[in-house]
Amino acid sequence: MSRSRSRLLTATLAVGGLVAAVALAPSAGAAPSPDVVISQVYGGGGNSGATLKNDFIELRNDGTAPVDLSSWSVQYLSAAPGASTTWQTTALTGSIAPGGYYLVQEAAGAAGTADLPTPDATGAINLSGTSGTVALVTTQTPLSCKTAADCAADSTIGDLVGYGTAVVHQGSADAPLLSNTTADIRDAVGTDTGQNGADFTAVAPDPRDSASGSGTPTPTPSATPTPGSVRIHDIQGTSWVSPLNGQTVSDVPGVVTAVRTSGSKGFWIQDPDPDADPATSEGVFVYTASAPTVSVGDSVLVSAKVQQYYPLASGDTTATTSNLSVTELTGPTVVTLSSGNPLPAPIVLSAANVPATYAPDLGGGNIESTPITPSRSVLDFYESIEGMRVEVDNARVVGPSDSYGEQYVTVKPTEDTTYRGGSELLAENATPSGRLEVVADDGGNPEVSVGDEFTGATVGTVDYSQYGGFVLAASSLGTVQRAGLAPVVATAAKPRDLSIATYNVENLAPTDPATKFSALAKGIVVNLAEPDIIALEEIQDNSGATDDGTVAADQTIGKLTSAITAAGGPQYSYREIDPVNDQDGGQPGGNIRVVFLFDPSRVSFVDRGPAGVDRGTTGTAVTKVDGQPQLTLSPGRIDPQNPVWEASRKPLVGEFEFQGKPVFVIANHFVAKLGDQNQDGRFQYPEQSSQVQRSGQAQVVHDFVQQILAVKKNADVVVVGDLNDYQFSPALMSLTTGTADGSGPALLTDLITKLPVDEQYTYDYDGVSEVLDHILVSRGVTGTVYQVVHMNSEYANQTSDHDPQEVQFRP
Repeated sequence: MSRSRSRLLTATLAVGGLVAAVALAPSAGAAPSPDVVISQVYGGGGNSGATLKNDFIELRNDGTAPVDLSSWSVQYLSAAPGASTTWQTTALTGSIAPGGYYLVQEAAGAAGTADLPTPDATGAINLSGTSGTVALVTTQTPLSCKTAADCAADSTIGDLVGYGTAVVHQGSADAPLLSNTTADIRDAVGTDTGQNGADFTAVAPDPRDSASGSGTPTPTPSATPTPGSVRIHDIQGTSWVSPLNGQTVSDVPGVVTAVRTSGSKGFWIQDPDPDADPATSEGVFVYTASAPTVSVGDSVLVSAKVQQYYPLASGDTTATTSNLSVTELTGPTVVTLSSGNPLPAPIVLSAANVPATYAPDLGGGNIESTPITPSRSVLDFYESIEGMRVEVDNARVVGPSDSYGEQYVTVKPTEDTTYRGGSELLAENATPSGRLEVVADDGGNPEVSVGDEFTGATVGTVDYSQYGGFVLAASSLGTVQRAGLAPVVATAAKPRDLSIATYNVENLAPTDPATKFSALAKGIVVNLAEPDIIALEEIQDNSGATDDGTVAADQTIGKLTSAITAAGGPQYSYREIDPVNDQDGGQPGGNIRVVFLFDPSRVSFVDRGPAGVDRGTTGTAVTKVDGQPQLTLSPGRIDPQNPVWEASRKPLVGEFEFQGKPVFVIANHFVAKLGDQNQDGRFQYPEQSSQVQRSGQAQVVHDFVQQILAVKKNADVVVVGDLNDYQFSPALMSLTTGTADGSGPALLTDLITKLPVDEQYTYDYDGVSEVLDHILVSRGVTGTVYQVVHMNSEYANQTSDHDPQEVQFRP
């Protein structure tokens, strides 16, 4: 499945109708004001480090006559308005004298020590302490414009000031970005050029009311910046969500430890003077949106808004994602004090300090509702050092590079190691604790495979991935040492033995490049040693992902079988049943299905049932003929109308004959884990909502096998496919025993469980070697030779994301 890694895309979705800033040219509605203007704006009232308790907007009458304001208002719009954003309004009363001031008091914060002068009007607008838009309007009706151009055309706007990074502003640039200790003040009496960037200066706030008389404050530069009272560990706190979330902080000190110039642009700072609490991180990411101008080693003071960023969340809600959040500083003002400073020493990650438990069992509860306890779990530990410098030495790769340059290493080289160097899942909710994602900050892709090693030190900061999971954002990668892991080649079956394989070919469509078909063919001929029967999963229809009503897949299958023949393999025949359009899940429009390929020189397919039956919706059944089980439809689908198959592939069952003996093969592709909560996320242990449907599917297949064995208890039945679940899962227990807890009598044997523990995997998902694909056999199938053919999932260059497997036996 293709997945976008663009933080910019996620941000656009989050704010809805976000538009680019457009210069606000003077017009009838927004021309320089001849009389009353906005003379001062302050949004840091009551925030950390502020002296004043309230936000305020100050007006000045530059005319020669009083102006009646009784029908006017001041209004506020957030810096990046979305589709549901509205203007907030404070109605004005009375009038403003010529040369006089008019003070509008707005919302108060929790901090601050000083009251404003007696306000002339009072509202409850909570202005941003850094960026936003304020308008003086000659009516008290909320404005509707959300772009600079639209506001320029509104004749009710008497004056408008966009500050910081506001989308809506007058002229070619915003007024300066604000902080908790600065206000934007208009420069001089009569100075209203219609250019916010030129007309305003950020200085200490100096509110004037109508009693202050005329005159203009002389803007004076702020004092030499010094660190504020808030440190990074105060921002991070001992909780997963910052205690200062949503607040603006001023002059937070830190040393720039890393800079990110692509994707989610910004930089990390770390306090070189840490506190003594192991639960409070000393690092934080400063999100700049555009390429940052600081350099590694700069000592800086950052004034910004504290924000919890939830990757993949839609809008301002966390309900759409189970991901953990990242504490960030957004909309920053940065003052560089010095450069070339030494960086804090990185924490070296190893089995000595990374906990043995990956995530705590909270009964499905939200870990963000609990205090950070670094010794409790890996999730706690990395949260306690989020944004800080870390180092991994001689890191072995356990998950290959993907197309985005993301790969996984282990910080515990001896933990749950597979026989080929991966990290193995040994039980439900037992993610290997040493597994850690690594991504190069420069966007490079080292194209490493399982078993390769980053020798020496890999150094970077602790971040949280866009798609979930803590990640080492590497400023420097260790030197890649290639292990040269060889693909597995199966031992060919003996002439009198039947060989059956299963292979998920990952959305195979006729439009795929010829190289994919030839690579799949080579894998079937060489690595799988030309199985007699192959159950293929994810065969798409003839138009691929184009949703045009096409359901036939003969072109897709024909292109693959031709490639197999060209690679020196047999001329396979096939059987399949076209699905009902758009009813079997998978990539929209692709109509994926399971397909049987078989070598007619070795095995015969027994076709049963009348030609006119709609096999897409009519299920096959088991009958008893001369004491032997037979299918009413072969090929046939198992109970296709059962609701457990909703938006999922229906099992394909076929009756084969090998050397005069019947063999029943059931090919499956159970419903995927899409929609399950993230193993690296907030809810632990994560809810696996798809498990219910998968267990139901397993039960249906179990019961069908039971019907065959009820006719002949030692019938040869082989159940194969991508079952999308682990060997110890409730679904596999239901399939093998008919009970989710595995307490029922064993009907089928899952052959993966007969391998040595370090070989029990078929797939590498985010650095975890696990089982999704299975071959199960009835008790009549004996003397099996079973092989998992690792040739894809452990490699940076993959033909499919699944590894095939094969069983050989003598019916």
